[in-house]
Amino acid sequence: MKIIRTLLTAALLSTPMMSAALADDGNAARGETLAILGDCQACHTDKAGDGEPFAGGYPISSPMGDIYSSNITPSKTYGIGSYSLEDFTRALRDGIRKDGAHLYPAMPYPSYAKLTDADIKDLYAYFMTSVQPVDEPPKHTTELPFPFGMRSVMAVWNALYLDNTPFKADPNQSDEWNRGAYIVEALAHCSTCHTPRNFMMAEEKDHYLGGSSLGSWFAPNITSSINGGIGSWQNADLITYLQKGHLKGKAQAAGPMGEAVEDSFQHVDAKDLEAIATYIRSVPALDNPAQSAPRDTYGEPFDVDLLLRGAAPVDAYQNLKSGEALYSAYCSSCHQNTGSGTEDQFYPSLFHNTATGDVNPSNAIAAVLYGVNKKVDGKEIYMPSFGPQSATQALSDEQIAQIVQFVYQQYGNPTVGVTADMVKEIRAGGAAPALMKLQPYLLPGMIFLIAVVLGGIIAVVSRKKRGGKDDH
Repeated sequence: MKIIRTLLTAALLSTPMMSAALADDGNAARGETLAILGDCQACHTDKAGDGEPFAGGYPISSPMGDIYSSNITPSKTYGIGSYSLEDFTRALRDGIRKDGAHLYPAMPYPSYAKLTDADIKDLYAYFMTSVQPVDEPPKHTTELPFPFGMRSVMAVWNALYLDNTPFKADPNQSDEWNRGAYIVEALAHCSTCHTPRNFMMAEEKDHYLGGSSLGSWFAPNITSSINGGIGSWQNADLITYLQKGHLKGKAQAAGPMGEAVEDSFQHVDAKDLEAIATYIRSVPALDNPAQSAPRDTYGEPFDVDLLLRGAAPVDAYQNLKSGEALYSAYCSSCHQNTGSGTEDQFYPSLFHNTATGDVNPSNAIAAVLYGVNKKVDGKEIYMPSFGPQSATQALSDEQIAQIVQFVYQQYGNPTVGVTADMVKEIRAGGAAPALMKLQPYLLPGMIFLIAVVLGGIIAVVSRKKRGGKDDH
């Protein structure tokens, strides 16, 4: 029996997962909690493609093109199974893979750089010992246009913009505030989405959490601004929103934020949510002069039938030619004729709603185009899409613009105009940043610059040669 026990022990210790845990002595259970706070599964699991947890393949929309997430299971062939703790740390803090290739900041290493050594060790233990390895080759690879497809360019970007100093607590703030700051700034990487970016796609630190375009969606201002942000929210409001993805009379989570609620925040400990709320609500206000009132205060009930009754004969055919007619046909069955939503607000009110009170109508348009589909607290929350893959009815850019314009006019911020061109842009993935607009000219520009430099060198050499002949 002693020999058998010895052999079994040796066999267990020889497995890569067990040896990794023993070698680095991290707390895998705590690492799982950290991975949830970091929302790792949302980006590293291709749910739409029925992918395995953390096996990668999820297309992350970026202004430069889709960036496919990598396999972070402990597979030695296709994942991070061969990563040492040092390799893992370098990826999180410096954005550099084991093979030396640079990661794109779609992997939020500028935020993860603030993680403590202890947290990185626990995350490493979790991924190496508690995640099932997936030994499957990637179905997609990231292919960005020149020069963005050159990962080596990220070395220059990192030198300019990456601060990989670990988080430091503020001694003038409470433990709760510091815990919230650490989660928001590092683990939850909130600024990755909610902070606008400069020409080089780095975060604008002086506009921290001030709101930013996120592909087709818009990550709103979450500073303490009363009108532009969430300054009128209480801690309990923010906690409810993060837990449920819904705050009656104020907001609903959709798009990337809906994923964050589904995969991360609804599973987070109540004390950590309280800490997040305490810190977020202390962020200095960034006001938007165009937002003249709090986003969740616009609108009131209005019966769409008042505009439709008698407007067309009862036997009229194909008369869905106005925003109110389209709303009545495709939206009122859920959001009601008055825009009030259902009594339990499963289908929310369209007035007193941040999505329809914001001066930026992107989220309202995106919700119509792409719908909402998330599972929170065991319940499926669903709104059908009306884009090209709609199972209900695919609507044109003009039709969607008419619906959203009607909703804004009757239930939301009436100063906002919505056009078919806006819908077209959001359908295409959102507005392209200035850097991407220059992309077609970058290669010719570089060739021209190289030609000028070479021409200069040739001219200098020629002069020197002529000068040498003249001396003789």
